[in-house]
Amino acid sequence: MHLEIGRRALRRILAGATLLLFLPAVTPANASVFLEDLTWTELRDLVAAGTTTIIVPIGGTEQSGPAMALGKHNVRVKALAEKIAAKLGNALVAPVIAYVPEGNIDPPTEHMRFPGTISVDDGTFEQLLESTARSFRHAGFKTIVLIGDHGGYQADERHVADRLNAEWKRTPVRVFAALDYYRFAQGPYTDKLLAAGATRAEIGTHAGLADTSLMLAVDPSLVRRDRLAGPPKLGAGDGVYGGDPARSSAQFGQLGVDLIVNGTTDEIRAFIASQPK
Repeated sequence: MHLEIGRRALRRILAGATLLLFLPAVTPANASVFLEDLTWTELRDLVAAGTTTIIVPIGGTEQSGPAMALGKHNVRVKALAEKIAAKLGNALVAPVIAYVPEGNIDPPTEHMRFPGTISVDDGTFEQLLESTARSFRHAGFKTIVLIGDHGGYQADERHVADRLNAEWKRTPVRVFAALDYYRFAQGPYTDKLLAAGATRAEIGTHAGLADTSLMLAVDPSLVRRDRLAGPPKLGAGDGVYGGDPARSSAQFGQLGVDLIVNGTTDEIRAFIASQPK
């Protein structure tokens, strides 16, 4: 009698296990590192459990030549912020800030000379960053990290961090302007590209080989490959500065991705470790 009951139980267990093989995998609602994917209760519980670092990715909507989409910075900084948060293991990523200083509107200067670029003044931008940081402090975050994918507002990030850290010095909350996120994409990335066979004439400062290769490594759908090689060769009149994107590749770009993600992760960890316990 007991043997028969045991056999029936075993058959039920095996049947259930077989059924599980055919069920779709269930992803927990809080598996995403993106704040906007969470409910407020999921966020509350994550913060209470120790996820107290929030990365604020700052992009920008600007021209990047005829071969790269206007949202380059926004897509790139979100993707790299996700990788950084995953490596940290206890961090979330805020929605991307896409409206940043890009030059004067009237008369147009810098990237504003090309249709599609959106600019705000530095004061408005700093107020936006400050209000964002205050919101995250209110939500319980202890480390608010600013990472910017564009060079034009790096000083603004530092100004906001300095002001808020002075105000909050008697609290455990700190704002960290992780400026090396952008610096890694300059000299160190250039050195890697040169070692990999790229030339200085190709690398450029905006929409050249370095910039375009980063985008190909992150999201190639934003690059118009048929416009990279021309003819005619892309130049300053097209919004491509100091470089030639013709030989851009995801392989070149991955060198930059690894530098930025690994270097910024280490930088954030060092900042957190340096704070008083």
